[in-house]
Amino acid sequence: MTTISATKPVVTLINVFTVMPEKQQELVEVLIRALDQVLRHLPGYVSSNIHQSLDGTQVVDYAQWESQEAFEAIFTNPAAMAHIQQAAAIATAAPQLYRVVHTDASAISP
Repeated sequence: MTTISATKPVVTLINVFTVMPEKQQELVEVLIRALDQVLRHLPGYVSSNIHQSLDGTQVVDYAQWESQEAFEAIFTNPAAMAHIQQAAAIATAAPQLYRVVHTDASAISP
């Protein structure tokens, strides 16, 4: 489960994929397979959330890793790279690492 906290010592990957609407679901499936088969089993992995834009042109991966080094290690993992290459064949990615500096929540509980 993802916990967004300014005091939690993690790095956050926000990767915005631009995709043709007819390929959006395929990209989502590639990303979920990567998570299930490889990423969740790697040292330093914390969580991931996949979001689909309503217009079908983007998919966003919001992922947390224990450190920048843990995240960067995926690029030396052949199984992870195979999934990354599959996603790159479908969409254009714009990954960026972040640090949470502030969070806020509604006073009204769901």
